Amino acid sequence: MKIENLFPLDPNVKVRTRFAPSPTGYLHVGGARTALYSWLYAKHNNGEFVLRIEDTDLERSTPEATQAILEGMEWLNLAWDHGPYFQTKRFDRYNQVIDQMLEEGTAYRCYCSKERLDELRTQQENNKEKAKYDRHCLHDHSHSPDEPHVIRFKNPQEGSVIFDDAVRGRIEISNSELDDLIIRRTDGSPTYNFCVVVDDWDMGITHVVRGEDHINNTPRQINILKALNAPVPTYAHVSMINGDDGQKLSKRHGAVSVMQYRDDGYLPEALINYLVRLGWGHGDQEIFSREEMIELFDLHSVSKSASAFNTEKLQWLNQHYIRSLDPNYVAKHLAWHMKDQGIPYENGVALAELIPVLGERAKTLKELAAQSRYFYQEFDSYDEKAVAKNFKPEAIVPLTKLLEKLTALSVPEDWTVENIHQAMNDTATELDIGMGKVGMPFRLAVTGSGQSPSMDITAKLVGKDRTLARIQKAIEFIQNKG
Repeated sequence: MKIENLFPLDPNVKVRTRFAPSPTGYLHVGGARTALYSWLYAKHNNGEFVLRIEDTDLERSTPEATQAILEGMEWLNLAWDHGPYFQTKRFDRYNQVIDQMLEEGTAYRCYCSKERLDELRTQQENNKEKAKYDRHCLHDHSHSPDEPHVIRFKNPQEGSVIFDDAVRGRIEISNSELDDLIIRRTDGSPTYNFCVVVDDWDMGITHVVRGEDHINNTPRQINILKALNAPVPTYAHVSMINGDDGQKLSKRHGAVSVMQYRDDGYLPEALINYLVRLGWGHGDQEIFSREEMIELFDLHSVSKSASAFNTEKLQWLNQHYIRSLDPNYVAKHLAWHMKDQGIPYENGVALAELIPVLGERAKTLKELAAQSRYFYQEFDSYDEKAVAKNFKPEAIVPLTKLLEKLTALSVPEDWTVENIHQAMNDTATELDIGMGKVGMPFRLAVTGSGQSPSMDITAKLVGKDRTLARIQKAIEFIQNKG
């Protein structure tokens, strides 16, 4: 009896890849890079990308983790063409295939107790033999199918599994190294390695891009595919990502969750651009648009070596994208951080106007939001070092004169960058003092800080009423300071 494929596949699709995370935690950067490479290869070849949630680990899989994965994929804009599919909803399908394999003799029931298996393993270890099942139950028909048992795959004993890894080249594993692995547990649930095989077959996956930690699973899965007379995909196993210290990337190196990078103020374009370069490149080019990535990406150009995560490089890319992307687009991402920091940005200058002004100074949107607070909220104190330097008694005169000149400007016609700059110039000229004697007290008065963008553009965006009120407040502060 032929096992029918449950997914009607388009025969015109030449390449179909998949990303298949387990929902036992957040989407980490290593998984995100694997998803990106898989997505790019599909798009480069006008193929399709499948999202599959491998949730057979019922104890550790959670709805929250599933949601975190979907949220991370959506934030990175790695849209899937099919899915998400869930393995827990496909148990009937897996059992149908297993029953057929039992009929055909490519799988068999194993009734061995845990005690017997432990004893066998100890004996093999003492004899310095590879620990593997001895096929005790392969020809044992003395048991009833109703007795507790597992189902094992009857792995070939002769020859080798040979496959050409798109990243690592030819890999050969002797079948004598492989076990008759369990494909269905005593409780009736199918195991990971088996579910993956059926899914890849049913979903028409042509290329499997995954981490190098799966290399040991590949020969087992290939043998099951061959037993099912199913096509064998091309495999590409990408290397791990290390931290700056050469150790496997973990929480001690900082953020590892994709959404933590969102929370820390990174744009998805920056993280995507950074991740694609962690193991792949095109000449010396560092900055890639999504269109360029799709056009240029090739699995054979992915490095076999582990990559080192460099936060400074990511920050450099992030600042580039803050400055170069459409300010209206960046503003949508900045709005999340404004809300997160409790800044009432709705009543004031449009965020898109701030980004070109503050973008040169901020490496992250989180920083940019913090630096923008004075555009929307009053502040209770001034920077102490700046006060000592710029709020001396003699600053009252230029601040008072500047206040007069700015008060004379009408809104919005005359409240322009040019006119504010002219008022500052005229104040300096009339008082015969340097521009710094005007600009620095003005900056501290309006922003509360000794650093800000140019004061003409800053005052323009802060607005006339707020600017005048803050100058008056600064004059009174200096007078009271004595």
